[in-house]
Amino acid sequence: MEQLFGTDGIRGQANCYPITAEVALQLGKAIGHVFKATGHGSRRVVIGKDTRLSGYMLETALTSGLVSVGADVLLVGPVPTPAVAHLTRSMAADVGIMLTASHNPFDDNGIKIFGADGFKISDAIESDITRHVLSGELSCDHIRSDRLGKAYRIDDARGRYIEFAKSTLKNRDFTGIKVVLDCANGAAYSIAPLIFKELGAEVTKINVEPDGYNINNGCGALHPETVGKIVVEKKADVGVAFDGDADRVIFCDHKGKIVDGDRILAMLALDFKKRGVLSNNTMVTTTMSNLGLHEAMHRAAIRVDITDVGDRLVIERMHEMGANVGGEKSGHVILMDYATTGDGIITALQVLRLMKQRKTTLAELAKCMIEYPQKLVSLKVASKKPIDRLPSLMRVMAACKKDLGAQGRMIVRYSGTENKIRLLVEAKNSKQVNTWIARLTAAVRKDLGA
Repeated sequence: MEQLFGTDGIRGQANCYPITAEVALQLGKAIGHVFKATGHGSRRVVIGKDTRLSGYMLETALTSGLVSVGADVLLVGPVPTPAVAHLTRSMAADVGIMLTASHNPFDDNGIKIFGADGFKISDAIESDITRHVLSGELSCDHIRSDRLGKAYRIDDARGRYIEFAKSTLKNRDFTGIKVVLDCANGAAYSIAPLIFKELGAEVTKINVEPDGYNINNGCGALHPETVGKIVVEKKADVGVAFDGDADRVIFCDHKGKIVDGDRILAMLALDFKKRGVLSNNTMVTTTMSNLGLHEAMHRAAIRVDITDVGDRLVIERMHEMGANVGGEKSGHVILMDYATTGDGIITALQVLRLMKQRKTTLAELAKCMIEYPQKLVSLKVASKKPIDRLPSLMRVMAACKKDLGAQGRMIVRYSGTENKIRLLVEAKNSKQVNTWIARLTAAVRKDLGA
């Protein structure tokens, strides 16, 4: 059966299959049908979106499909992805849908679906929804006009999430901290500045003027150097850069130096352990995390459990391990005590709490781990041929693995959300890193024409 869902929902170029109004309409019908079949009679659905122009098209089509099968829709407008997860639970909805392509350019869009518990839906439910969409069998003829659903605009949705986010700090405040917020012209553009201001921080906000086209464009978590420059200019204490849907975050210290997800995971895991709240003495991360993170956790006698790439896989493993801290180098940080998915705003609040509590800088906190030299290259590809059928790449991979031995590592994988192949090389010797990343890149271009 054809797959609609990837590693993080459905994603692609807007107005091209499968991110079309026609598919969204059928998807709305399928979601309503599937959740009715599981006993959710009321079928209340929260729909949020980021700031992409195509969000209007998808929101309208999804709403039409849902109400046509008797579901009620709660429209919350532009909010971060974790806000949709939270609102789904707090508003006792059966489903939450976020329209976003996260860190991708504006001309992409996507659909993330959450269950009533605020967690992303299971593979089984995704398959069930896909089967109904692709079969084309769903009809509304049997729904009487008096059984149609309704759509409601929820005006206080932002306020609900703002109060929830602030409540995770238990009345702490950030008076005296100067912070620069880069909201990537995305979903956090209005919410994030309000939260930090209401907590007493002195806020400089940038990239908070979305026009439907400029989301992630040279800003946000993909380009943290942008916020770093403003931090230095403003003599601020910290820079915080969200991605388009604010489920991930990257920081800069007062000197403009980037502090990525690995260092944030390290400092938060160490803090949680010191306070006696690190569940099962375990932190979960992915294969992409730096070996320096593993060494830092080993020194602190904290167990590290590793998954493949994807915040959903991290969350699943956290459930299995009973862990409350996990995430990715890219800035997805999951703090299960507060949120059911990666939440850039709550992560930032916890980092500022730590700075204020310890009366220290982010630069000092970031010294908790020593990073191995590492390079990550992403190359666009026309098709995702099986890696074991790429002869040049396989030869170079074998040679690289032998040369690095136990003092480094190499990862070659396709992106789960884009037509890209990702190459990572990490070693204590930076010359080795540069040499092998160049050879791997050349091999990919030879085999795939990337």
